[in-house]
Amino acid sequence: MPVPEIQRDIVYATHDGQKLLGDLYLPEGKGPHPALVCVHGGGWTGGDRNQFYTWGPYLAQRGYAVFSVTYRNASPAKKMFPEAVHDVRAAVRFIRGNAAEHRIDSERMALFGASAGAHLAALVALGQGAKALTSPDKGDVSADMKVLVGFYGVYDLLEQWQAFNIATPTANNVAAFLGVAPAQNRQVYFDASPISYATVANRKLAVFLVAGTEDDVVNRTAQTDAFLLALKQAGNFVRTCIVTGAPHYFVRDPIDEPTSFNGFVAPRLLRFLEERL
Repeated sequence: MPVPEIQRDIVYATHDGQKLLGDLYLPEGKGPHPALVCVHGGGWTGGDRNQFYTWGPYLAQRGYAVFSVTYRNASPAKKMFPEAVHDVRAAVRFIRGNAAEHRIDSERMALFGASAGAHLAALVALGQGAKALTSPDKGDVSADMKVLVGFYGVYDLLEQWQAFNIATPTANNVAAFLGVAPAQNRQVYFDASPISYATVANRKLAVFLVAGTEDDVVNRTAQTDAFLLALKQAGNFVRTCIVTGAPHYFVRDPIDEPTSFNGFVAPRLLRFLEERL
């Protein structure tokens, strides 16, 4: 397999004085190539773009450009909704706005997120017209997507707050991200949940959902399965990949090992991308 070109530490935006960085994995050839913007997990309070260090080269070797990005993290003292959504949307606009320079097809773009990153990716992909998610720097570049890929994502923040409140009541990441508990503001939990935007108006988006059967952080039934049903009811084309024995965190796993969890997902994801992107 050819070794892809990797451009690291690209500044895609500066928000509140913080430089936001991305790593770009580019396929060989003149293209234009379809592209995936990848959004890492970490409970909205941590994580890094190197989570996609296996997927970046793997997808680039197969003809897909990959832009793996950081975004601003929340803390107990500083909420990051909708700021983190604005960051991810800015990454999409950056790579689309510079598509010609990087041999990227600006009409064939996807968002690929893991865990909290899947939540942010889904909000950007589905929430284009939502007032609660509107970016202050709108610009003239569209953030519309053709495809969303979500690995063990959080799609209903109220349900996830309840799960965290049982498991870690003194450190609830959802409350940190939103800045309030549900009893203080239930509306923001609705506005920040991708499932709220699974509507007929957004049914053109094709979605690939991945989850493990042994996830002890995000409840697959309450999150992935519920999101799947809502998307299907709205008329979206959706496919799932349920990975037997997989826990919550496996996006970093090797891909070329057939017994790895990512090794199971990879050929199914490629078929989906070939068909829908």
